[in-house]
Order: sequence, then C-alpha cells, then structure tokens
Amino acid sequence: MGAFRHVGQVFSPAVPRSDTLTGILWMVVTGFLFVIVTCIVRYLGSSMPAVEAAFLRYLIGTLLVAPGLYYYFRRRPTLKKTGLFAARGLVHGLGVIFWFYAMARIPIAEVTAIGYTAPIFVTIGAAIFFGEKMHMRRIAAIVFGLLGAAIILRPGFQEISLGQMAQFIAAPLFAISFLVAKKLTQTEEPGTIVALLSLFCTLVLLPGAILQWRTPTMEEVFWLTLTAMAATAGHYTMTRALACAPITVTQPISFLQLVWASILGMVLFGETLDPFVFAGGAVIVTAATYISHREAVAARREITPPAPAVKG
Repeated sequence: MGAFRHVGQVFSPAVPRSDTLTGILWMVVTGFLFVIVTCIVRYLGSSMPAVEAAFLRYLIGTLLVAPGLYYYFRRRPTLKKTGLFAARGLVHGLGVIFWFYAMARIPIAEVTAIGYTAPIFVTIGAAIFFGEKMHMRRIAAIVFGLLGAAIILRPGFQEISLGQMAQFIAAPLFAISFLVAKKLTQTEEPGTIVALLSLFCTLVLLPGAILQWRTPTMEEVFWLTLTAMAATAGHYTMTRALACAPITVTQPISFLQLVWASILGMVLFGETLDPFVFAGGAVIVTAATYISHREAVAARREITPPAPAVKG
C-alpha cells in the first residue's frame, strides 16, 4: 500500500548529504512498518471477511486521528469540499477491500510487487483527469512498468488467481485516491487529509461490514489495532523521509519492502520465493522511479523563472 504515495513529490537538487542519509533511514523504517501491516493482515487470513477487517482497521485509525477531525469540522467546511473527501473515501475504501482480499490469498511479496504499479496508474490518471502532458519518455516508462506487472502475473503461462486480480484492481483505485489527495493538499493540512480519509473509509466500509459481520475475537481486535498503529506510524515516517531526501533516493529504497516481505513470507508463512516476482518488482520500481524523476524535473521547470527574467 506504501509504494504509490511517493509519486508527484517535488525534490530539491541541493539536499545536504546528512539530510539525505536521514531520509534514507526514515524510508527504511517506513518500509518495515508497511511490511508489518501486510504481515498482520496475512496472518489474519481469510477467516474474517475482508470488508469487516478493513472496517475495523479504519475505525481504529479514525479514533487515533480524532483531533484532526475535530479541527476540520470546527471550521464548518463547505459541502463541496467535504464531498471531495467523501469521494476519495469511497474510492480508497473499495481499494482497501480488494487489498485485504488479496492479502489473504496470495503471498505478501506478490501483493507488494503488484502494488508498485500504483505510481504508473497515477501518471495515467494525471493525464486523463488533470490534462498533464504524456511525453514519449513517460509513455515508455508506463509500458515498462506494465511489462513488470506482466512478468509477475505471467498471463498465458499460469492461471491468474482472484487474489492477483484483486490487487491489480486495488492499485488504480489507490492511484485515484492519491490524485484526489494531491488536489486536496492545495488547501488542506496533511493531518486533516489523513483524518478525513480514515473517517470516510470507515463509513464506506460500514454497510459491507454489517452484511458480513462476524464477531471478532479479542486476538483479532488486538492485531487490527496494531495494524492501524503501524500504518499511521508508516505515514508519519514516510512524510519525514520525503522531507529529508530527494524522491529519486527514497523511491528505490521502497524496493526493500519486497525483500522483507519475501523473507517474512518464507519464515512466517512458508511461502516460496518466486524469482519472477522479484524481477517484475524491480522493473516496476525502476519505471516508477523514472516517472517520479521526470515529474520532479517538470515541477522545477515550472517554478524556475525563464532566462530573461533571471537576467533582469
């Protein structure tokens, strides 16, 4: 779930080396926290309906970010602005259901690797919804990233499972959620955006959770609480990483999530190491990193005055 969040961030070309190292360390911690989240969901397995597990995770997360909700509603926001938050919650909530479903059915390394395609879908969505130009280099990177996904799925050589399809559906849904969040950052604080996402995801997941409700055990509540805490901490450490280091440095570090996911999958769940997952994941991360680099370069050009203005 953490890979796509890095796209579109502007980096500074003159970051001190000490800050870059700090950013790398924050990103390493971020990856480990998100792997903890995936491992816990994998541990819970398919015994609990995916929509119920997702609902409880976001309900607990909402309680953790309650101060942000209070700050937002105290300002008496417009219905239009709240509607945008609600739309994002709807899309993200659907993505979470598919992600939880995939986590219970395919190896965590495979879920992680397929999740790396989200930045690719962000770039496609930005072109469709925001009218951003699609130069040949970006198109080539998108094709390259989708090729990485094909290496993992290997259609025609193996049957594509429901778990794989669920994760591949979740990736573009998370990408749409990111694009909406990108628009919201123009007027809202990051803490408010996270808090409203938790609230509306909880509301979106509530009907499905009621229909498939099974009273959770205390152990399941404990693990889902830990999941919410790890995910919240992961968002914080990721923000710190992006504040310290260039995106082209932090993006490749996210590949460590695939390494840890594979190791923990083998140790904890007896999952086999699939070389195609690693190869495809590496291809996707390379493409996503290149896209991030191109977006950062374009952003710098937009804020840099033209040559005559500088001379004047």
